[in-house]
Amino acid sequence: MRVACYIDGFNLYHAINDLQRPHLKWVNLWSLAESLCRPGEELIKVAYFTAYATWKPSQYARHREYVAALRHSGVECHVARFSEKIATCLSCKSTWKQHEEKETDVHFSLTLLEDAIDDVFDRAIIVSADSDHVPAVRKVRGRYPGKQVFIATPPERHGHARELLKAGNSGATITRGRIAKCLLPEIISDGDGAVVATRPPAYAPPA
Repeated sequence: MRVACYIDGFNLYHAINDLQRPHLKWVNLWSLAESLCRPGEELIKVAYFTAYATWKPSQYARHREYVAALRHSGVECHVARFSEKIATCLSCKSTWKQHEEKETDVHFSLTLLEDAIDDVFDRAIIVSADSDHVPAVRKVRGRYPGKQVFIATPPERHGHARELLKAGNSGATITRGRIAKCLLPEIISDGDGAVVATRPPAYAPPA
């Protein structure tokens, strides 16, 4: 059985961030997806959906390093964007800049639907607890009843995923222990020994 995994990058990131275990952010998403496969299944694709917070230099740099590491491990990375807008306080009329994530959920849904149409997978694994993905999951199951959709909720997010879990065939929680077993190495090199990515110091495991 062919398996494809679709990962909501922000949903997973914020779940890990809430654990206050920053080293878990350096997770190898291909290995994590493989750990969710059943005996006899073949993982053929892992797609990661995110956007760069370009106005935060240190976070932006860490994120670019992470995406480079993921791409080298075989993960298909879809990088969307943030839009900037001016918000105004209704009471004091002061203004400030806000950033809003754009296109990530659209890319996620379109990729899942396109892969179902193209018969890329027999079982899809959705790593998210976001109900925004419910319409796409329902559409896949309605049009292609022979395909399965498994919902793998990020740590401590299972309770937020009721609608998404109802839309899928089945689901389970990704534990912090599972993530800890799927971390990328500190230094990632290509076949010629050139460094592709280096783990940011902020993601170093605890001593």
